[in-house]
Amino acid sequence: MDLRQLKYFVQIAESGNFSRAAEVLRIAQPSLSQQMKNLEDELGVDLLLRHARGVTPTEIGQQFYEHARRILQEVERTREVVRSQTLNPSGKVSVGLPTSACRGLCLPLINAMAARQPNLTLHIVEAMTGYLDDFIQMGRLDVALLYDHKAFEHVAWTEMMVEELMLFAPPDHPVVAQGQVVFADMFKLPIVLPGAPNVMRTVIEQFAARHDVMPNALACDSLPAIARMVGDRRALAVMPHFAFTDEMARGEMVAIPIVDPTPSWRLSVVVSQRTMNPRGSEAVAKVLADVIAELVGAGIWHARLRGERARGDHARAALR
Repeated sequence: MDLRQLKYFVQIAESGNFSRAAEVLRIAQPSLSQQMKNLEDELGVDLLLRHARGVTPTEIGQQFYEHARRILQEVERTREVVRSQTLNPSGKVSVGLPTSACRGLCLPLINAMAARQPNLTLHIVEAMTGYLDDFIQMGRLDVALLYDHKAFEHVAWTEMMVEELMLFAPPDHPVVAQGQVVFADMFKLPIVLPGAPNVMRTVIEQFAARHDVMPNALACDSLPAIARMVGDRRALAVMPHFAFTDEMARGEMVAIPIVDPTPSWRLSVVVSQRTMNPRGSEAVAKVLADVIAELVGAGIWHARLRGERARGDHARAALR
């Protein structure tokens, strides 16, 4: 017995006639009759009473009809739930945002999700990108924004953009008057970076090694503490422009371009394939990618978009 036979039987019982039911079901009448014979043989009972005017359910056939109709209704409800989840995903999705981006990205993401995916609930986790990478691989995060992400088996990603790193100093620091700083000369100043194995530290050290530079720098994994060190003139920070937009707006810091050469890193929106809410995770990843592209397009986030987004197509954020 299968759902098709249940559907056929219900239609016959409601039509009261094999030929009329066959027309509705768009099946040949002999085939429909054979399906009902097979069903009755399998159950070992007569479900239909055949007569000159058509057919009517037997007493047990009427009971079978009630059960079959409820089963088909539940199947249709299940289909509708799945369709609804596809069009309007719901549930909780955990999103990892790196410390350098969380302050500027968190509120625009929350606002965009409320407008575009109101049935989804976000759980935002802020951490250094190295920790976020581990969390996404272990399935502890559904979606994350990662710097210089490496390919792993259980994740899918869309590379969003390239972001240049800059030197941050108090506005009255002598280096600000220079307008820029040469990469090698930068390390003659007191510099603070996140500690190893943070991606920022790895990017700078690998970049320095390729250019025969010794990257001498303090280690601190707290963005607020790094900001405090800059404000107190204890050290200058290397970060992306987006990390200290609030401090720059308040006139507490100045971003100085690093040149000859300029270090940079790539940002990717990453989705765990171990997520328990794949539809929701994909929806969040698309909104996250759109928000990032909008911030870059508005000049709030200083970066170069990759691929289609670099050509101004902010509507598509399909994961590879």
